[in-house]
Amino acid sequence: MRYLTDRKRAVGMGSAKTGTAHFWAMKVSSVALLLLIPMFLFTFGPMLGEDHATVVAYFARPFPAIVAALTIVVSFMHFKDGVQVLIEDYVHGLAQKILIILMICLSYAAAATGLFAIARIAL
Repeated sequence: MRYLTDRKRAVGMGSAKTGTAHFWAMKVSSVALLLLIPMFLFTFGPMLGEDHATVVAYFARPFPAIVAALTIVVSFMHFKDGVQVLIEDYVHGLAQKILIILMICLSYAAAATGLFAIARIAL
């Protein structure tokens, strides 16, 4: 027969100590994306169907390039945090660590590729 309370059973189990940080990072990036996605659509939308030279000239201007770069960075960081939470919830053991590392590397690589492409056009 166990006379332990829920608190006593939880003592010593530890905590990840990152739950609040993840929560706020997701909330802040969500709000940032609420502002960035419409701005990106309004700056990127008129260029659909245009020829290559027109698009390059348009994204060589600072405002569209900055909006595109911010959208890429914030989107991939939001993706990274969201997928990490999903992996932590549904995958356990060594596979969890491997998948988290792979998703972080994929997110940073995709963001870096996008930023490199914007920099090549803008500079």
